[in-house]
Amino acid sequence: MEKNSLYVSLEKVRKVNPLVHNITNVVVTNFTANGLLALGASPVMAYAAEEVADMAKIASSLVLNIGTLNPQTVNSMIIAGKSANESDVPVIFDPVGAGATRYRTETAQKIMSEVRVSVIRGNAAEIANVVGEDWEIKGVDAGDAKGNIIDLAITAAQKLNCLVVITGKEDVITDGKTTYLVNNGHPIMTKVTGMGCLLTSVIGAFAGVEKDLMTASVAALTYYGIAAEKAAAKTAEQGPGSFQIEFLNQLSLISSEDINLHASYKKINR
Repeated sequence: MEKNSLYVSLEKVRKVNPLVHNITNVVVTNFTANGLLALGASPVMAYAAEEVADMAKIASSLVLNIGTLNPQTVNSMIIAGKSANESDVPVIFDPVGAGATRYRTETAQKIMSEVRVSVIRGNAAEIANVVGEDWEIKGVDAGDAKGNIIDLAITAAQKLNCLVVITGKEDVITDGKTTYLVNNGHPIMTKVTGMGCLLTSVIGAFAGVEKDLMTASVAALTYYGIAAEKAAAKTAEQGPGSFQIEFLNQLSLISSEDINLHASYKKINR
């Protein structure tokens, strides 16, 4: 995958302004909307069961996030997901906290069984629990990795029949056959709530304009990580609050030249 394909994808997002339909959690709604706007996408947060099918079918992509789940929202997610499937709208799923509680795990698995998901993004523990692997989790945060994350991602992609993105110190992107690693990002990202959730929606924005989901996902992760690196450098010694604001700035400022100079990714053979 050439770097020019990554920044071409970014330019497509900014030109097309894809409508990203988010059914996400209450903790991150504002941050997600502002992050998508900074990128150049058009966010919409529609949750009511009475309208989600109509919204999903006109969207460029649908993002489902179970961070603060309840039965009504889960019902809306499944209605929206099925509508998106009927209209060939890509569905991006974030199984936040899968493994933390039985209800959360079963909900993630229910969505995967009833909706054709294009991309699932989570940390190692979340993805492992969706596919029934044993992995430590605390609350909605992953525990220390105790297995091979690349093997986990490949196994998950094969079981779930979709593109799998596992984010962490090193991000893994695989469809079960082709695998990429992305190394962009900064440790301070773990100090701001919603960074992973926004990333899932950013993947949704790229998937809304780029038919090749592997290219869309690698482009989204490198772009996002570079924005974090630049924001961290500009706010060194100022803390996570300043980083969060500068990160939104950088999402709008990252250029094709930045991606060409700083994208850190590689294809691996397994």
